[in-house]
Amino acid sequence: MRRLVLLTLGAALSAAPARLAPEARQLDQILKRAQQIQDIQITDQEEQQIGASVCERVRARYGVVQDPAVHKYVSLVGTVLAQASSRPNIPYRFIVLDTDGVNAFAAPGGYVMITRGALGLIASEAELAGVLAHELIHVTNKHTIKAIQKGKAVQIAADETIRDERVFQKLVDVSTDMVLAGFGRNEELESDRDGLRLANKVGYDPRALGTFLTRLTERNKSASAKQGLFASHPEMQERLKRVAAQITNERLASTAILEARFTTAIPYKPTAQADIAVIEGGAAGLTGSGTGDKPKEGQQASKTEEPPKKKGGFGLSSLLKPSGPEAKSAEVVGSGASRGLDRELNAKGGPVRTMVAVNLTAAEIAAFKQEGDLR
Repeated sequence: MRRLVLLTLGAALSAAPARLAPEARQLDQILKRAQQIQDIQITDQEEQQIGASVCERVRARYGVVQDPAVHKYVSLVGTVLAQASSRPNIPYRFIVLDTDGVNAFAAPGGYVMITRGALGLIASEAELAGVLAHELIHVTNKHTIKAIQKGKAVQIAADETIRDERVFQKLVDVSTDMVLAGFGRNEELESDRDGLRLANKVGYDPRALGTFLTRLTERNKSASAKQGLFASHPEMQERLKRVAAQITNERLASTAILEARFTTAIPYKPTAQADIAVIEGGAAGLTGSGTGDKPKEGQQASKTEEPPKKKGGFGLSSLLKPSGPEAKSAEVVGSGASRGLDRELNAKGGPVRTMVAVNLTAAEIAAFKQEGDLR
């Protein structure tokens, strides 16, 4: 019925005299435009193509650790989780970014990135599994893609497709912003909830996520500037309470922690937040202005723009920047300002962005699970 009314009204306006009132002409233009716009649809293959481009931009900014052993170990943990997830058949890639900043990112289509700094702060394989499981849920539940579709962040005309370069680059721009800025509150809570279930499902102690988040909060308490989410912040306390309550209510009782295996595989130590080398505005330049420009090999991103603003979510990166009353006092107010600079997001990265090839056999995955008493 509504479509019939719109079409009838549109036809009437089209047939009206040229001297239509301004309001009527404006409505006529809106109706014509509405007929040209279609809801964007993204296939799994297109999702992977978007994710690959987002990952390329993040790697160009932070660099990639060129240690095959570290990548293999992280990939083994991630693959065990991915195989037990709701989307086990997409081609996941697990990438260790070469920066002291503590962060983790999930790009569409199976690209999960964690920083060297985060690995240095993590103390056990179960904690690593908790962080990776959280990021995997962003992928399996298609949080980036659904946010684009729901918010209509990218609109295309009836005669356009995602294969059009302008449309594709816009999708990459918007997706990169989301990946860096963190997702909304609901998506982050969903990733906590489903990530706990996933880690527990394969045998990891689900309490390890809370252990890591508590350590992360303690790290932020010692910051000299208000740039982190302090342990007393109600959002963090709510998150920790939800995690503990879920473990009790759902009787999540897996016990694998595997601290020794983690410390043997991961050589990194945490860098104090105040000691992290930063590039102000260093997260900028990862998204262009729709032109698709990307940093070249060995180049750092532009230093003239500020990084995308956090949205107040519960993601790992959002824990490192204040929200609510703390946010205003912590904003970067100029190109020379350092008070409130997000040292984790703006941490200096390494020069090499090439991904490290990891080829895991079924036998290696099975042996890894058996050694760790995983399922």
